[in-house]
Amino acid sequence: MNQRVIPLADERQLARRPAIPSDRPAPDGRLADRRGRQVRDLRISVTDRCNFRCVYCMPKSVFDQDYAFLPRNALLSFEEITRIARLFTAHGVRKIRLTGGEPLLRRNLEDLIAQLAALPDMEVTLTTNGVLLPRKARALKAAGLARVTVSLDALDDAIFRAMNDVDVPVADVLAGIAAADAAGLGPIKINMVVKRGLNDSEILPMARHFRGSGHILRFIEFMDVGSSNGWRMDDVVPSAEVIRRIGAEFPLEATDPNYTGEVAERWRYVDGGGEIGVISSVTQAFCSTCTRARLSTEGRLYTCLFAQSGHDLRPLLREGCSDEELSAAIGAIWQDRNDRYSELRTAATADLRKIEMSYIGG
Repeated sequence: MNQRVIPLADERQLARRPAIPSDRPAPDGRLADRRGRQVRDLRISVTDRCNFRCVYCMPKSVFDQDYAFLPRNALLSFEEITRIARLFTAHGVRKIRLTGGEPLLRRNLEDLIAQLAALPDMEVTLTTNGVLLPRKARALKAAGLARVTVSLDALDDAIFRAMNDVDVPVADVLAGIAAADAAGLGPIKINMVVKRGLNDSEILPMARHFRGSGHILRFIEFMDVGSSNGWRMDDVVPSAEVIRRIGAEFPLEATDPNYTGEVAERWRYVDGGGEIGVISSVTQAFCSTCTRARLSTEGRLYTCLFAQSGHDLRPLLREGCSDEELSAAIGAIWQDRNDRYSELRTAATADLRKIEMSYIGG
């Protein structure tokens, strides 16, 4: 008999209500965790829905027509999201990335971007699969979006259609990239998740295509995010191998990071053809410099991409807590943070049930 395995237990329900500390000092913009890492980046998932079913993120075997996505009344309103973001700003956050699911599926997203972009000294960015950008790019830019990152895992149409599993052609994503470029949402970053035996043959074609384009191609090691993507270490193509493959055709040299805590290791073409990046969460963990907090679409705060549970801010938002109380709760959560999953990863930890990437954002 065929058995259908649902690997979500449902981890979305694994969240605790944060305590409000009695001692509530005013935030000073230097909120640090137990390892001395200051919070600087807030990633906000605005929807758990997506128009793709990528095999490493939202496989159809789990996220099918019967999957129960979050109801609309469970989602944070734009005003609630902006309130949390404003409090994080006081704690030192200077960059917000909107994620999903596919964030462009959230209706009137431009209104949220305008609210967030109005926060002092805030850079607002967005990660998308790109197919809705031809319709949305100019409005996003006008609302205050600084730039976009577009996911594209292959140029070969058959490989790409197999990976997104909804038969979307590469041309639709390339059209989105062109629309974002025309709207001024650059420099555009192109993210390619590399899985051995599935799309690693596309490493060089992708490098050839985007070299000299002004866009920054980034190769991401296949990670054990969530519990539904069937991750195995054998499927990981180490970033060092990616650099060797590309460098054999186009010589590369390492270059300095743009800022402390940048997740991508930067490499530039020796002949001036631009740069690429590699994100090596599996083989070269960067936990020691991680400055990112993550907010789910219904108000759960997570302090690690590989978290097993979160902190439920929604009751605090909807039950009359003051800004001072909510800010203190956020501060206490971050100060207690001790996450370093990628430094500890083993076959055993990879099997732990974790929040799905489509829910928490990448």
